[in-house]
Amino acid sequence: MSGDAPRDPAVKDARIKDAPVRDKAAVMNWIRRHSPSREELLQSRFIRPFAHRVAHSHLWRFTRTSVPRGTALGLFVGLFFLIPGVQILGVALLALPFRANIPIGAAMTFLSNPLTTPIILAASVWLGSALFGLHTNVSNLYILYDEGASLIEWWHWFTANAGTALLGGLAGLFVISLVSAAVGYVLAALFWDNWIRLRWRRKLRRARDQRLEPSTSDTPAG
Repeated sequence: MSGDAPRDPAVKDARIKDAPVRDKAAVMNWIRRHSPSREELLQSRFIRPFAHRVAHSHLWRFTRTSVPRGTALGLFVGLFFLIPGVQILGVALLALPFRANIPIGAAMTFLSNPLTTPIILAASVWLGSALFGLHTNVSNLYILYDEGASLIEWWHWFTANAGTALLGGLAGLFVISLVSAAVGYVLAALFWDNWIRLRWRRKLRRARDQRLEPSTSDTPAG
């Protein structure tokens, strides 16, 4: 006889149903790795005047309202303010009026990084030019990016297109940030609600399985 015994379908089904729980745990671990701790954030001299408010537990608690707000806030700040360090500080301060989750917001700012920033800027200039009629020479922008242009070449392009590039870039960046924040809010809310439903189903399934398990008192005496 081979050692390949047929697997229990119930075990396989349980593993499939538990997969979203494991996925959620992986997401939470990623957020913790890319977010400053409460103590680290409160050490910033820009945060100290507001430390007693930033340290409040409701800004660090993961709830069905604070998580989508933190996602939207982090995406907007991370995409619109493309300055490392300033982004996390901005999230921490803006989380106060919006009652958003700070760890989620801080983690979302990492979507803008040295690899994605050139693409975001190019898309912003193009979108601003297309939506608001700001005629910027976007074709040269793509050529400079593809050819890995030097800082001097970038500077020449910017001085020749400074006015429209700046206005178009800011306008396009605002639109991209706003749309990304709205989409992120909806997706985070759907993800959270789905996870809550799966969590309750898991608890109900465990309770049902415990009721179905034969009690030791029901076994006939030998």
